[in-house]
Amino acid sequence: MPNPTAAILVIGDEVLSGRTREANAYHLAGELTRVGIDLSEIRVVPDDHAVIVDALNALRAAQDHVFTSGGIGPTHDDITADAVAAAFGVGIDVRDDARELLETAMAARGQTVTQEQLRMARIPDGATLITNGISGAPGFSIGNVHVMAGVPSIFVAMLAVVLPTLEAGTPRLAREVRFEVGESRIASPLRELAEEAPQLSIGSYPFRDGDVRGTNVVVRGTDPAMVQAAVARLEALRATEC
Repeated sequence: MPNPTAAILVIGDEVLSGRTREANAYHLAGELTRVGIDLSEIRVVPDDHAVIVDALNALRAAQDHVFTSGGIGPTHDDITADAVAAAFGVGIDVRDDARELLETAMAARGQTVTQEQLRMARIPDGATLITNGISGAPGFSIGNVHVMAGVPSIFVAMLAVVLPTLEAGTPRLAREVRFEVGESRIASPLRELAEEAPQLSIGSYPFRDGDVRGTNVVVRGTDPAMVQAAVARLEALRATEC
């Protein structure tokens, strides 16, 4: 049975402009690997309603799960919730349970919710809330789409809530073998190994460590015996090449 698949749609002009260093896809990839959901695509789009809708519809049709990051705050350029509602063809408005979460969090800080902040309680019809203990403003899930904040600490908190509710697969193992030779020296045997074990993912990553130019070879797979057999073969190759 193949693992479920996923994509992340990162939303925000600030990422595309280089103003903000994207961290959420990195965290998501590690967590999905840990539970056995295969991240198939990372896509970054601007704060453009039509572009978000088109990307979301394409991804949710192709993947078992779609995670979005960014664009659910209180300002005019936070348009993700509206775009998600449009993609699903449903209405959107302030919802009482989302408002209550927001008001409770703000009250704990001695503040009241402003009209601008109330935008964060606008939820598409039929969605399930994703809580977080940091800001109080919820994300939401609708269909196979999970809409979460762009702030990394809040994204992490929301993902911790969502992930246990999803059907997962077999965790993907990763083992690394270090070669102190360049990629070209081992390209041919790596190709042969990849062709003989298509169930595995075999990647080569060059590095420089002082005066040493080498290659780290990473074997990934869900079958521990197959991963170990490939690693043993690589270690035997290393003994002859290094």
